[in-house]
Amino acid sequence: MIDKQALANIRREYTRGKLSRSALQGDPLVQFDLWLKDAIDAQLPDPTAMTIATVDANGQPSQRIVLLKDVNNGGFVFYTNLGSRKALEIKSNNAVSLHFPWHYIERQVKICGKAEPLSIAEVTKYFLSRPKESQLAAWASQQSHPISTRQMLISKFEEIKQKFKDKDMTLPEFWGGYRVIPTEIEFWQGGEHRLHDRFIYSKNAQGAWEIERLMP
Repeated sequence: MIDKQALANIRREYTRGKLSRSALQGDPLVQFDLWLKDAIDAQLPDPTAMTIATVDANGQPSQRIVLLKDVNNGGFVFYTNLGSRKALEIKSNNAVSLHFPWHYIERQVKICGKAEPLSIAEVTKYFLSRPKESQLAAWASQQSHPISTRQMLISKFEEIKQKFKDKDMTLPEFWGGYRVIPTEIEFWQGGEHRLHDRFIYSKNAQGAWEIERLMP
């Protein structure tokens, strides 16, 4: 059993940096690009991993981790099976939240926005750039659906592998992607004594970004 008191006492000080208003870029996507580069340069494991939160028809939130694959046309791009739980929930409510937890460099980025489907051309271009095994796995998995044993999944993978043994890979009709267009982006830098630096970018009525400091 975990010692409950020891669990409650797990904490550390955040001392790696500070964040000031004067250091921020006017465009949050430019600021994000700088921080993502820092996360990559710091050799963090999975620097592009982000939590995406969606909400079902009953208002129940759900979270999972996906990989950021691009930042373009004003949004954050990821790919998924269109029959997955996240895709079905986005179809009924495209309001989502993203979160990048860069613990080692004591930073977080939280994004709120709307998920918009990518074009077939964008999805196809990315899908065909993936490693062959990843393409096969996409064909083999009915993401989020129940399966009785792992062996059934492996057998399906081998079946698909044989099917495309002498053929070019094609895009599954049930596979796609989204671009999350942000309405809010928060940058969090850990600070001593829990006095963290938090700044949030929000779009005003004219569509311009405004920046506010938040209490930690």
